Amino acid sequence: MPPTVGSYAGPLYRALNPVYAREPLSGRGAELYGGRFNAKGTPALYTALDPTTALREANQVGSLQPTMLVSYAADLGPIFDTRDADAVAQYGMTKGTLADPGWRARMLDGQTVPTQDFAASLITDGFAGLLIRSFAKGTSAVDNNIVLWRWTGEGCRLDVVDDEGRLSRM
Repeated sequence: MPPTVGSYAGPLYRALNPVYAREPLSGRGAELYGGRFNAKGTPALYTALDPTTALREANQVGSLQPTMLVSYAADLGPIFDTRDADAVAQYGMTKGTLADPGWRARMLDGQTVPTQDFAASLITDGFAGLLIRSFAKGTSAVDNNIVLWRWTGEGCRLDVVDDEGRLSRM
């Protein structure tokens, strides 16, 4: 479990569409389509603290599709910890709003998505990302994600673990 002091250092995992395999640090898919914690036009990396959670996150809609699992070595901060209910409440959010399964339907209908607005506020306040439990089918309260909006630059380092250069051969 990562520390609650606003940073995270350790391994992260991401299951991504093979279309983006050559650019595992781009955030392009989330930028194009939007996500629970990023509006369309905002790049984001949805990572998990373990490989199984990453796979569940990447295949929430429909049947299992071709997926590539990538590992990262991370040293990131500041990270907003959504396990702190008081901190979450300061942004007008609740655990129920964070977990709301209707976010995708609202986004597709062009409606306001509260979790995207929350993320925009965190970005404005200088957070590189947020720690959030996974809401994917088959996960529990111990399965956590880190959603990143900034993964390079001051206070942030995210390196793809690819010692053998496998991704460049794709």
